[in-house]
Parts: sequence; C-alpha cells; structure tokens
Amino acid sequence: MSQSSKLMTPILIGGCIILLINFSLRASFGVFQIPVQETFGWPRAEFSLAIAIQNLAWGIGQPIFGALAERWGDRWAIILGAILYAFGLVMSTMATTPEAMQLWEVAVGFGIAGTGFGVILAVVGRATSDENRSLALGIATAAGSAGQVVGAPLAEGLLSLMGWQGVFLVFAGIALTMILFIPMLGRGKPASPSELEESMGSVLKRAFRDPSYLMIFAGFFSCGYQLAFITAHFPAMVTEMCGPIAPGSLLASLGITSTSALGAWAIAVIGAANIAGSIFAGWLGKRYTKKYLLAGIYTLRTIASAAFIMTPITPGTVLLFSLVMGALWLATVPLTSGLVAYMYGLRYMGTLYGFVFLSHQIGSFMGVWLGGELYDRFGDYTLVWWVGVGVGAFSALIHLPIKEAPARMPVAA
Repeated sequence: MSQSSKLMTPILIGGCIILLINFSLRASFGVFQIPVQETFGWPRAEFSLAIAIQNLAWGIGQPIFGALAERWGDRWAIILGAILYAFGLVMSTMATTPEAMQLWEVAVGFGIAGTGFGVILAVVGRATSDENRSLALGIATAAGSAGQVVGAPLAEGLLSLMGWQGVFLVFAGIALTMILFIPMLGRGKPASPSELEESMGSVLKRAFRDPSYLMIFAGFFSCGYQLAFITAHFPAMVTEMCGPIAPGSLLASLGITSTSALGAWAIAVIGAANIAGSIFAGWLGKRYTKKYLLAGIYTLRTIASAAFIMTPITPGTVLLFSLVMGALWLATVPLTSGLVAYMYGLRYMGTLYGFVFLSHQIGSFMGVWLGGELYDRFGDYTLVWWVGVGVGAFSALIHLPIKEAPARMPVAA
C-alpha cells in the first residue's frame, strides 16, 4: 500500500502536531484582553486592534507563505513561520504603547501564517489519496481545535502564576518547538504532469476570473469575522455580561468559580466540540456536495448566534452556545480547502487557499476591531454580535450558486 493511500501517515500526524501548537497559542489571546488593559489603562479598542492586526497579517501572510512553500519547500516556510511567531511574542512583552504592541503583532500574524492552515493543509492534501483527502483535512483541522482546548485554560492558569509578559515568553518557547516536527512532513505527493504545465500566475488569473472561486472567497469572510470576534472578545464578554456562578453548582465543583475562568473554558469547550465537528465535516465532504454542506453550516451558525444574544446570558447558555458553535467552528475549513483542491488541483493549493483565507482574515480583522471599537462606544458587544449574524446569513446564501466541478485549463491555440 502506497503512503498516499493510507490515512494516518507521519505527514498527517506531524501536520496535526504543528497545527495543535499553533492554535493553542493563537486561541489564547482573548484571555489577555483584560490583563493588558489593566496593565496600561488602554481602552479596550487598543489591544483589540493589536489582535485585529495580527489576524490581518495572518491573512496577508497566508498566500505569501503558500507561494514560498510551493517554490522553496514546506520546511523553510514552517521554520520561518515558527521563528517569526516566537519573535513577535517576545517583542510584544517589551511594548509599552498601543502602537508598539500592534507593530509586533504583525510578526505574530506572519508566524501563524507560516505554521498554519495554508501551508499544513496543502502538505496534507498533496500527501493524501483522493478518497481520503477530505477526511484527512478534517482531522488536521480538528488538531487545531485540540490546541484551542489547551491554549485558553493554559493561559488562564499561567496568568495566576505570572504576569501576561511572562506567559508570552513561555508561549514563545512553545512556538519554537514546532520546528522539531518538520522532519515528519517528508516531501509529500508530487504534482501531476498536467498541473506542472501551468504556471502559478496562470492559475491565479483563472481563479480570479472564475465566479465560483470569487464566491468561495467572499463567503469565507463571515467565518473569519465570527471566529475571530469570539476568540478575542468572548472571554471578556462572558466575564462582564454573564450571570454569577452559583456556589455548589456543577461548575463550581469543577473549580470554575468566576466568570473569567468560565470565559476561558468556553473557548476550550468550543475547541473540544470542534474536534468532532471538523472530522465529521471532513467525512461528510467525501460523500456529499461541499457547497451545500458549507451553506448548511453557515445557516446553523446564524441561528445559534441569534438565539444566544436574544436570551439572557447565563453560565448554562454560555456553555450551550459554546458546544453548538464549537461543532460548527472550523468545520468550514476542510470543506473550503477541499473544494479549492477539487476545483484547481493540488499543485498550487497552498497559494489558492491562501488567497481565500485572506478573505477569512479580513473578516477576522473586522470582527476583532469592531468588537473593541463598538464596545468602547456603546459599553457592550450587542451590535457587533448582530453584524456577525448578518454576515453569516450572507455566507449561507452565496455558497449556493457555486459550480462545484474541476476548473478546466484553457486549451492552447
């Protein structure tokens, strides 16, 4: 049996570990909202803008690192990403102004790009058979969610032992450990002769003239908006807006006695639920039309978000929403990346998915930045939450007209 016909290969396992580390750190930044604000007395919008810039840099860096990996090799892209990730975290500890913090988050964002979905999913996709590709992409995506289970509670626990600057230094050391797992990635699966005939520039021109690719690009915006807003602001939102945790309750017996701890654990619950959600989405993607699955996921997210904000925020509704949203959280990633690979092949999957992911991160920037801006203006997150409901409905609709078929190469005259 060839390596590409197997599901659990060293390449998939190594990619999963790298994504787990990447996302365990990235998913924790919302926990630092209040500690950073208390240290400097900054408005909420300032650190929110730093996280928003991080997300935008991640999006801009994704097609760049995808192209780097395809031209110079995956290993060099991941090594550079891990170094930038650690460097940005270290330098962030020295920031004393909002502008300095925002500047160094650019390096963190590029580091996330170099060790994140765009590069790793392309490696996994090329190394996996057509039959197993959607499921393998779902497993790799689930690994990112597993990191989310770890990251926010780890940050909360470390903050009880040291200041946020110390936690950033610990996280910088953890970021560098991603380099240790690069040898597991091997060289992957070579491109087919037909894919090698077409240049990267030619493929990109075809893609950006294709209405279906542009609809995938536009639809991924709301995914970024919703996920980044929740990651960055949900812990603070729960801390400030949730009803108290009753003494003697199940949560209290588990050691969750404050709303700040509940906010961190809510992010972990989202990650835990999405381990199953991402794998299930990948499994469905090999059996059903991906565009309809994506439309369904965005519809369910829209309903869940609207229901949550329309009901009183209690520990019970926080955990219920986290469980439901978690099942849908990154379920879009294996389906979207798989759709790009199916339509345009594997040769330039990293770059093509990277540009789609740029739309995701533009949405992330808007969700995180608007969250801080509108919070400072109105004192709560209600308006920015409803914007997320609206863009979710938009994404559900725009996926329906996509032509889910391999995009044909132009025939030479």
